[in-house]
Amino acid sequence: MKNMKYGTTLLLTSLIMLVSTVSAQKSLFNGMDLTGWKVYGTEKWYVEDGLLICESGPDKEYGYLATEKHYKDFELNLEFKQEANGNSGVFIRSTIEGTKITGWQVEVAQQRTSLDGDATGGIYESYGRGWLIKPDMEKDKNLKVGEWNTMKIRVVGPEVTTWLNGVEMVSISDEKIGQGEGSVALQIHSGGGIKVKWRNLEIKEL
Repeated sequence: MKNMKYGTTLLLTSLIMLVSTVSAQKSLFNGMDLTGWKVYGTEKWYVEDGLLICESGPDKEYGYLATEKHYKDFELNLEFKQEANGNSGVFIRSTIEGTKITGWQVEVAQQRTSLDGDATGGIYESYGRGWLIKPDMEKDKNLKVGEWNTMKIRVVGPEVTTWLNGVEMVSISDEKIGQGEGSVALQIHSGGGIKVKWRNLEIKEL
């Protein structure tokens, strides 16, 4: 009887912990429209078949889709699929005026052919110090070009860690990032010819 009571208590405790974890997660995208987001620039952001899609418009300029709410410490999980040129990214603690953004981008790009190339999972500071950290080139193989990829971004104080398809890409501690405040934002790069699909954007505030 004691063992049965212990087992029941353990099961209930596990269920409570599971429910607490799930309830702490919030979907940033409802699969129907851009509620909770704000568009910056003239590039295309739209919903199709339950997917969030960004696509270059006729102006071929930078464009952003930012959460109306600001997020400081959080864990963000999402999926992306690159079509055509996939140069995009996920900004953290960002603020935007027009199409000028202040903040830090976790890069979403094509596979590199050299160390100078853009690196998916790396962290770039726009209108500031540029690349803060890039993953080793051997980690580029974790990117599935033309397929769905999972990305996780964990931001706590000055520390940021990124994962691509379950593999840790980079981890950095930076005082300036720690002082940042702002939205989560998706980017479409200038130059035209870009199309990226997004789904399952889930955030958990820490």
